[in-house]
Amino acid sequence: MNNTHKVGGQAVLEGVMMRYRDRMAIACRRGDDTISIHCETLQPLAKKFPPLGWPIIRGAVAFFEALVLGVRALNISAAEALAEEEEELTGWHSFLMVVLGLGLGVSLFFILPTYLVRFLPEWPPIWLNLIEGMVRLAIFIAYIVLITRWGDIQRFFQYHGAEHKVIYGYESGQTLDLNRIDDFSTRHPRCGTSFILTVMVVSIVLFSFFGWPDLAQRIALRLILLPLVAGLSYEAIRYSARSTSPLVGLMVAPGLWLQRLTTQEPDKNQLEVALSALKAVLEPEEEQTKTASEGEAEVTADAR
Repeated sequence: MNNTHKVGGQAVLEGVMMRYRDRMAIACRRGDDTISIHCETLQPLAKKFPPLGWPIIRGAVAFFEALVLGVRALNISAAEALAEEEEELTGWHSFLMVVLGLGLGVSLFFILPTYLVRFLPEWPPIWLNLIEGMVRLAIFIAYIVLITRWGDIQRFFQYHGAEHKVIYGYESGQTLDLNRIDDFSTRHPRCGTSFILTVMVVSIVLFSFFGWPDLAQRIALRLILLPLVAGLSYEAIRYSARSTSPLVGLMVAPGLWLQRLTTQEPDKNQLEVALSALKAVLEPEEEQTKTASEGEAEVTADAR
């Protein structure tokens, strides 16, 4: 990958959100077939408070910021797609949606599995933790399979695939052309699907170090350790994205396989939307590069 600074993204309603450094751009296909572009300058917490950018800590912070930003991006895309910006949710509504979504996810994937395993016999703690992890994985995969059966989600997954293809095109350093971008894969190692699967696996290992206390203590431990799980998973995803080791490739393979469910092949119109989002988020950077190049040319001319 030739580009040092990574671009992140997310599929939204009839569009794609792209994030680069402290900028965000959302491109949406409107009902009249035009593409709307919404750009914002972000204020990452790690920029305000440098310790939040330290390894492992940054993962937990990035996870929370991604949740908040994701809800906001979905909200903006809904307004843009319907051309009804006056219906955009307030900040408090968005925050409430983040809290409810996080609460549902924690309850479904962390509290429910450890509750279900309490009915098993008193086996060694390592086996109970392993079984709990397997139950957690089963619930997660079943959840993904169920939502794929919802007809309207298929277009969302197509935009997810378009986001990945465009990011791959950017990371390859090639000219951002629709025909070339279409040749890239819809499955990317830094995808949120792979991240969540990594969270599931890391939690199995980490929770095993704390034995098998009573139900209340187990739930408390899982909630307390969740930021650490997110931080470790984030570092694992970052490392795997830049590693060329065959062993690492084998470890990330399950996440890529799972993306067969959460991504679909996009059409050219959807790729165009994703590419518009990328160009919009990179535009200030390109302008700075252009200005710097022009400045160097002027200096050279003066020297002559």
